[in-house]
Amino acid sequence: MQLPDLTPQATWSVCVRDAETSTVLAGHELDAVLRTASVGKLFLLVEVAAQAEAGTVDLDEDLSWTDDDLVADSGLWYLMRRRSFAVDDLCWLIGGVSDNLATNVLVRHVGIDAVRIRTQALGFERSALLDRVRDERGPEDPETLSKGSAGELSDLMARLRRGEIVSPAVSGRVLRWVAANTDLTMTAAAFGLDPLAHADPDRGIALVNKTGTISTARADVGVVTGDGTAVAYAVLASWDEGPDPRDQVLADMAAIGRAIRTHVTGP
Repeated sequence: MQLPDLTPQATWSVCVRDAETSTVLAGHELDAVLRTASVGKLFLLVEVAAQAEAGTVDLDEDLSWTDDDLVADSGLWYLMRRRSFAVDDLCWLIGGVSDNLATNVLVRHVGIDAVRIRTQALGFERSALLDRVRDERGPEDPETLSKGSAGELSDLMARLRRGEIVSPAVSGRVLRWVAANTDLTMTAAAFGLDPLAHADPDRGIALVNKTGTISTARADVGVVTGDGTAVAYAVLASWDEGPDPRDQVLADMAAIGRAIRTHVTGP
């Protein structure tokens, strides 16, 4: 698979691999560690699913937000009247709309240290959820919400696909939550799928993906299946404050998506 030329106005980490064999099909700076915004919430979902399987988290338990949890922007819960939702519902909110408030409540519930320990135990050294979501970050806070490399994050998606993250049941649960994702503006823009329903095959393609967006980064990781072929990808782009290259970054991400689409469906 041939990657397109990538805009030099951004720093990139890209990895496309066969989801069954983990063979790398294309890559660019696989080990570069970049800001990944909400993509790191995947590690939170893994921890919740693992604790649910172990019996230490009850997916039916209702959790309420506190004033300290409250953040706006990404998500829906902060706009809703209800103060409480079940743990499982909060995971659907994260998977579907990357809900920041749900993220903070679940981070408080399971503990950021537990997420970190699980992430490292699974072999991820460059990628992590570092903190809860904050409206403002002080000098004592982690510099960013999450970080990661395309090599590791594409491996995470491939292992989820194969049922190897903790257990088949945990992997499957995480994939179901993330399959509700409504953001197809990046790599997935090339697939032409319904943004509200794309986990089942449409035009020969099924997609599960998680994205991350901040003012200086775009990230998209996922698994694309078509014609008996499954590809796991991670496409990460980051840039400094100043001239904003996001239009070209999004165009390049879509071009990578077109190369993936050709690989899984044919020309």
